Amino acid sequence: MRIHCINKSDRRIAHERIKFVGGLNSDGTRWRLSVAKTIRDIESREWEYYVEESGITAEVIVATDGRHKYIKTTVDGIQPDNLLSLPECP
Repeated sequence: MRIHCINKSDRRIAHERIKFVGGLNSDGTRWRLSVAKTIRDIESREWEYYVEESGITAEVIVATDGRHKYIKTTVDGIQPDNLLSLPECP
């Protein structure tokens, strides 16, 4: 599933930064999921998520800061962060 937008908080801590991710279904309707649900989907391998920008695709993965899980892309070393730079979901 392609992530087109996010809803984020004003927190600087990685696991609190993104609250929801969203995108478009094939019929044009919107979907939105909590980060907790997205993490469960990725870990269970029920769904795979990705971000695409300028023709470059980056897989969304689960990361941890040692105590908390959060999501990021496989190319987060590139600035600006391609997941955090997505527009806000409506």
